[in-house]
Amino acid sequence: MKKLLCSVMLAGCMSTVWASTEVKVEVVAQGLNFPWSLQQLPAEQGGWLVTERSGRLLHIADDGSVNAIPLQLPELFVTGQSGLFEVTLSPDFEDSRELLLSYACGSLSANTTCLARATLSSNAPYEITGVKQIFAAQPLRKGAAHYGGRMTWLPDGTLLLTLGDGFDYREQAQNLNNHLGKVVRLQRDGSAAVDNPFPDKAAGSIFSYGHRNSQGIVYDAARDVIWQHEHGPKGGDEINRLQAGKNYGWPIASYGIDYTGAMVTPYQDLPGVVQPMYQWTPSLAPSDMALYQADLFAQWQGDLLVSHLAGKRLQRLRLDENKWQIEQTIEVDNSARIRAVEVARDGAVWLATDAAEGKILRLTPKDE
Repeated sequence: MKKLLCSVMLAGCMSTVWASTEVKVEVVAQGLNFPWSLQQLPAEQGGWLVTERSGRLLHIADDGSVNAIPLQLPELFVTGQSGLFEVTLSPDFEDSRELLLSYACGSLSANTTCLARATLSSNAPYEITGVKQIFAAQPLRKGAAHYGGRMTWLPDGTLLLTLGDGFDYREQAQNLNNHLGKVVRLQRDGSAAVDNPFPDKAAGSIFSYGHRNSQGIVYDAARDVIWQHEHGPKGGDEINRLQAGKNYGWPIASYGIDYTGAMVTPYQDLPGVVQPMYQWTPSLAPSDMALYQADLFAQWQGDLLVSHLAGKRLQRLRLDENKWQIEQTIEVDNSARIRAVEVARDGAVWLATDAAEGKILRLTPKDE
């Protein structure tokens, strides 16, 4: 298919004047239905796996061609914010061909965030076999909002999965007897990691708590740190350094207010609550996060890339004296909502726009 080329301007966070540095944006694929996540396949196969919230799993080849991979998830629930979320490859994927998929399961009156394990065939056209649900967050809840659904692997082979507070159940984010508003740490079979901080609570799977709706999480191997971000209400989106057993405050401490303008809490900080390392007010609705560890954009090494929905931009943040600071803002595709961001092996940055006619974009330096 024909590829379209355009360029975008970058701006510093402390100024409303656009800087002159440019990047090149390539439209790799378009016409996708609310794409949610991106996962690059090993070089031998090439291309990317892309999820659509409607439940479709796609393979986008290096030439931009798009092919659906038939997928049937147990009890998939699609409406509002619910549906298929992220796909991630197991650490030994090249041998096992195993991948994991997070998604909403159940019905409008009783649903939750679920995790399934499956096997991808070795060659295109790809097939999925052995789909098995291995985790379901408890309890079931009504509505179709705040599921979390992002994942990252840790060096010990365990998996972190973010879980939202269910929107109408925000007080439960402080209750260690359930999974609402938590990050869980699981073994590959979906069971709780054996050394989690609350072995007698919620089947022992909780890693951290006090979260609202976390849709960004990465493990930073160079710093041996887990970075996580989450949606605040009206204001108070956060970047956190995630640690086992810690309370991240929602809803007893927040920099945001309710959508109605009412106060959620009078406190921005409380004893025993971890302060965010960065917070956005007003909210930009952070949707995904990637750590840049490549040479193509040499000046970006070690920085965080955060995509935004309401903010309709990609931001690059740098750690300076243990504080994240915004270095650049990138707007693409007529200020589209951006759902996902990933860094490819060659250092290019891939984005997915959040729309009924969503696009997959590839960012490279202008002079590449």
